[in-house]
Amino acid sequence: MRNIKLTLEYDGSRYQGWSRLGKGESTNTISNKIIEVIEKMTNEDVELYCGSRTETGVHAYAQVVNFKTTTDLQLYEIKQYMNRYLPMDIAVTEIEEKPERFHASLNAASKIYSYRVAIGEVPNVFERKYTYYCFKKPNIEVMKQAALLLAGRHDFKNFSTVKRSKSTEKEVYDIDIYANSEEMQISIHANDFLHNMARMIIGTLLDIGLGKRKKEEIEQIFTGKLPASAPCDPKGLYLQEIIYKSIEK
Repeated sequence: MRNIKLTLEYDGSRYQGWSRLGKGESTNTISNKIIEVIEKMTNEDVELYCGSRTETGVHAYAQVVNFKTTTDLQLYEIKQYMNRYLPMDIAVTEIEEKPERFHASLNAASKIYSYRVAIGEVPNVFERKYTYYCFKKPNIEVMKQAALLLAGRHDFKNFSTVKRSKSTEKEVYDIDIYANSEEMQISIHANDFLHNMARMIIGTLLDIGLGKRKKEEIEQIFTGKLPASAPCDPKGLYLQEIIYKSIEK
């Protein structure tokens, strides 16, 4: 069996996330569209493993997946076939063959999500589907101070909508916030993310930047005395990068 690794970019606007499990399972997911094309190409049933399960409406610059196959197709043929038959808002940007032990989810060491916020006086109409527009410019310095309180190893249960009782302790390596006159970007690098964790962190930081909350409330959110802010609008959120541990052959 060959182990094929794909790097994907996609516009998540019209999909119900990477996958939806359980009640109300939807076929309108990014994983389902990719599996349909791979199975048609290989004439095999395949399992697709992904580096980070993006939520409804969230985009990806560099999602990583892998699948096992016995196909004789060359790598360039697989890439060409997939880009021909996938919807236009999903693309395979890179392809490579990996050792059998490589697993897109289990071997992921850390992940980076970035959030785009339009802060110009007039929002760009062509970017409206891919950036969140703030009608008032946030205080970036206060947001940076609040971001320092979120960095490190913490229990992020209260910054998520996770329902299962698995470990909710994660480590945020850094949160970078930078801006020009037209756009602000918030980048979060962590070892892993709980469901809606990135969106609730960003929603809370934006509320602090807009003066709706104080940065001192971060500690009270961790302890459960106060709720986190509502998740930010998913249209501005992108899976930026997945960093992997090296796998020996």
